[in-house]
Amino acid sequence: MKTTLLKSEDYTRSPWKNGGGIFTDIADAHRAGSPAKDWDSLLWRFASTPIVAPGPFSYMPGIDRLQMVVGGRGLVLKSPTQEFDEREPFTTVRFAGELDIVTALEAGPVEVVNLMARRGAAEIELLALREPSERPLSAGTHLVYAVSGECSIRLDHVDFLVSDGSTLKVELTDASTLALVSGLAVMASIQLVG
Repeated sequence: MKTTLLKSEDYTRSPWKNGGGIFTDIADAHRAGSPAKDWDSLLWRFASTPIVAPGPFSYMPGIDRLQMVVGGRGLVLKSPTQEFDEREPFTTVRFAGELDIVTALEAGPVEVVNLMARRGAAEIELLALREPSERPLSAGTHLVYAVSGECSIRLDHVDFLVSDGSTLKVELTDASTLALVSGLAVMASIQLVG
């Protein structure tokens, strides 16, 4: 098990792929040997972003996306064929990056976290940790993001305190157990395929 504390002041900020806003890149991975770390070399990314006005989502063919509102409420994602309801915070929605999506804000701006991965390269999961409980973790990369205030977690009987806005990156080669002791967190899990 390898753990790394990612501090909020070290996150990078970049424009959305369509230029419509700015996201905060919390953690990502790119193909080994790629000449540039760009959208074409991306394997996965965990990021946060404000959505302050209705508008189109970036077109990301071949990318699977998970999204969750962590601040504010009332977000609905609309495509020509379906809607994704995120009106209540900490609801995870999954959609394909090539889907034509426009946002609707029913109660003002929101803050969301996104976990995206290149289809076929990684399996991803995004969930809220709101109540003290234990859960098994498979081998892979797990990101525990302290959404609002500090949170305390326990990994294989070792306690970690994650300060507000920071993220504990956990890289596992074997299965483990994580317990939320206190606070509120969002956990992004990534398992590379092959």
